[in-house]
Amino acid sequence: MTSDPLLLTGELDDATDRLLHAVDELDAADVAADSLLPGWTRGHVLTHLARNADAFVNLLTSARTGEPIPMYASPAARAADIEAGAARPPAALLDDLRRSAERFTEAVAAMPVAAWAATVETRRGPWPAASLVWGRLREVEVHHVDLAAGYRPADWPEAFAQRLLHEVTAGLVDRADAPAMVLRFDGSAHELLVGEPTDAPTVTGPAAELAAWLIGRSPGSTLTVTPDGTLPTPPEWI
Repeated sequence: MTSDPLLLTGELDDATDRLLHAVDELDAADVAADSLLPGWTRGHVLTHLARNADAFVNLLTSARTGEPIPMYASPAARAADIEAGAARPPAALLDDLRRSAERFTEAVAAMPVAAWAATVETRRGPWPAASLVWGRLREVEVHHVDLAAGYRPADWPEAFAQRLLHEVTAGLVDRADAPAMVLRFDGSAHELLVGEPTDAPTVTGPAAELAAWLIGRSPGSTLTVTPDGTLPTPPEWI
């Protein structure tokens, strides 16, 4: 696995192509239907993905120029933009998604090597610029699932699923609200630990299903728990 932004661009291109192909199949009733995210239609999810691409362009530009450019103008502006664009017809949503993805690709291509070492300010705090391509890939893959249009966590590429699982697990390690557990994904003897492993249950399954369960995109019904018992309850993914 790698987080090298230039090595991840191919994966992002493939993920974006899958998303665009799926959106091209949606009609007006489809985009107005509910997504998996409470209170959001598919149109909300697609508009968010387009504006998120532009937000990442802002961060890439900030890294390249040294200017303190915010990801979004404000939380209120972010929410208003999503709401304003959600009810557009499918063709407009698809065009916006495609054009914003192209702007992101152009912004990545414009980055000098030294600029990847910069730190930028995201909604969730400072990030290394080198993590921005991964961040966009994660948005595309997870929200493609959120469209509830036939793309499931099991469809994630294995490299993406394992990378997401490692990242989410690492984020749980210092959280007091995270239950102790041992995670073991199929095909690997490597275990991921959250909390004190003594007497903690071991949860086993495909990397994609483990990751989807931890981020609230799956009930974890295909996972197994040892010793027998109920699955732990992960905290909300942030």
